[in-house]
Amino acid sequence: MSHLCLVRHGQTDWNIEGRYHGQSDIPLNENGRAQAHLLAQQLIGQSFAAIYSSDLHRARETAEIIARVSHLPVSLESRLREIDQGEWEGQLVEEIKARYAGLWQERIVDPINVRPPNGETVGEVATRVYTALDDIARLYPVSKVLISSHGLTLATIICKVRGISIGQAYTLIPGNAEPIWVDWE
Repeated sequence: MSHLCLVRHGQTDWNIEGRYHGQSDIPLNENGRAQAHLLAQQLIGQSFAAIYSSDLHRARETAEIIARVSHLPVSLESRLREIDQGEWEGQLVEEIKARYAGLWQERIVDPINVRPPNGETVGEVATRVYTALDDIARLYPVSKVLISSHGLTLATIICKVRGISIGQAYTLIPGNAEPIWVDWE
């Protein structure tokens, strides 16, 4: 069983604005970098065997800041990316609710299977993320591993380890640069 420290990337300007990031490659803002530095200090002495990160800039930069203190390389893993929000990426949540009212309601009813136009479903995210974590756990079966990723991606992991439906993922999105420890078998 791997002991994982799940970390959502530090804050971005789009977080403040309420925009959907999806797989848009948005950098951390100054506060996000400060959050990552503070988290790195909090994690000193954790003896991670490895650090894995989504290849998107905001997660990668968060992981790299932590890695400097942990003296470990960062392994990039594209399967740890955020959900592909398709046409919703870069839009404000309120704009999406107004412009795609019917589809938004469908997603509320069936959050696992309804996809944004040209995007990805929560079920598809969970499948790719769980496969990535299985591969990482095989490499580090009894070790601590840091995973730097994204809100919904991490929420699907939290659902799995707590034994609840991934339909609840949108309610379990962790805060920016907030560590959550889980065991992955």
